[in-house]
Amino acid sequence: MGAVAALGQAPWSIWPATLFGFLVIFWLLGAARSLRRAAWIGWAAGTGYFAIALFWIVEPFLVDIARHGWMAPFALVFMAGGFALFWGAAFALGHWFGGGRWQVLAAMLWLAAFEMLRGVVLTGFPWATIGHVWIGAPPAQLAAWGGAGALTLLTLMIAAAPMMLPRPVAGVLAGAAVLALGWGFGEARLSSIDVAMTDHTVRVVQPNAPQHQKWDPAYIETFLRRQLAMTAEPAETPLDLVIWPETSVATRLDHAEQIVPALALAADGVPLIFGGNDLVDGTYRNTMVLLDGAGEVAARYHKHHLVPFGEYIPLGDFLSDLGIAGMAARDGAGFGAGPGPVLLDVPALGKVLPLICYELIFPRHLRSAERPDLIVQITNDAWFGEISGPYQHLAQARLRAVEQGLGLIRSANTGVSAVIDPLGRVLKDTPLNEAGYFDAGVPAALPATLYAKTGDLPVWGAIILLLVGVSAARKRADH
Repeated sequence: MGAVAALGQAPWSIWPATLFGFLVIFWLLGAARSLRRAAWIGWAAGTGYFAIALFWIVEPFLVDIARHGWMAPFALVFMAGGFALFWGAAFALGHWFGGGRWQVLAAMLWLAAFEMLRGVVLTGFPWATIGHVWIGAPPAQLAAWGGAGALTLLTLMIAAAPMMLPRPVAGVLAGAAVLALGWGFGEARLSSIDVAMTDHTVRVVQPNAPQHQKWDPAYIETFLRRQLAMTAEPAETPLDLVIWPETSVATRLDHAEQIVPALALAADGVPLIFGGNDLVDGTYRNTMVLLDGAGEVAARYHKHHLVPFGEYIPLGDFLSDLGIAGMAARDGAGFGAGPGPVLLDVPALGKVLPLICYELIFPRHLRSAERPDLIVQITNDAWFGEISGPYQHLAQARLRAVEQGLGLIRSANTGVSAVIDPLGRVLKDTPLNEAGYFDAGVPAALPATLYAKTGDLPVWGAIILLLVGVSAARKRADH
């Protein structure tokens, strides 16, 4: 049933399967008579869920099979089983509140809480959060108030409703009413907010460099020339910015003096954002560079939230002696983290929040002291395969736009590159695994959303109050 529930995630987006899966899971939990049984149900359901939702995790290990292929099954098994421990703990805590519907109600709230904790513990990994199943559907607009946590709570409340009321039919009707309210809110927001377009135009470049060729010296010049040619193509409307993806320049940036003039020449006076590897104080950095209209480096942003076991591994120097290194690492210790989130001043477009790949999945990184005008993500999704990973990454970009009320532009090496408006709608995109570019208008920002101002605090407050209420109600019932 956990595997069935995962079918609500992109690219399938079958949210009724998620509701049905959790309905059965909560029904099984309601019959659990011991803490061990409750924990087992949660862990088993979580393992099935994450095995399906995150099976793309094996793809990076298959790029260089001889070096990393042996890790692939371990990665999926340990990731699915490890994240499932959060679910097992939530169900075990639910059992402490009593049997039957009491443990279902409490476990539902604990699971919503633990899904939020999953995004923080050990640097966090909030990928495939339960609430993501609504991305692209009207209820996703609730994220403007409470982020992914609110969507997770909505999902679990609907699925658990038949178990929480004395009569299942009444519970089904209650769940349907909650769904209708969430759906109605989303439809009303989508129809009542008019997203304006600025008079600015960007060009998004997608070179489609397969991961196994991206760093091959025999192909590096081919992909660079492809990006230069797409950048130099005439535009029907004057451009304000050109965006290349993560590590789109394969030459190390401190050795790229001969390449930067070629980029400036192709951009022909238009600011250009591109990605590459930089060496700062003896440490490699995953870097975004902004060239101004004169072809000079106007700003650099160094990725600050790195991918564990990808861009770095714990005890990297020691493990490198054993032949083990992060897949994208330049040496045993891998990349160094930048100082933290910044805003880039981009002529005409204003304050731009830069994100590199994985950083987008963390909502907390998008809440800055000064509100940006636009979000720009550069990424290399060639690591993520062709089935689910790239589409789930795109879906999360859509949710970030809703949460912040900001337009989001992403350039992805192999796709999906896109322009997304502040309501999470994809205005223009380039298909996966196709080389190409597009010119698109830039959506104007909406007023700051509640979530942009408060983050997850309201949802945490609601979960805590509901848990206190359940505990009090349970004690009254006993008397």
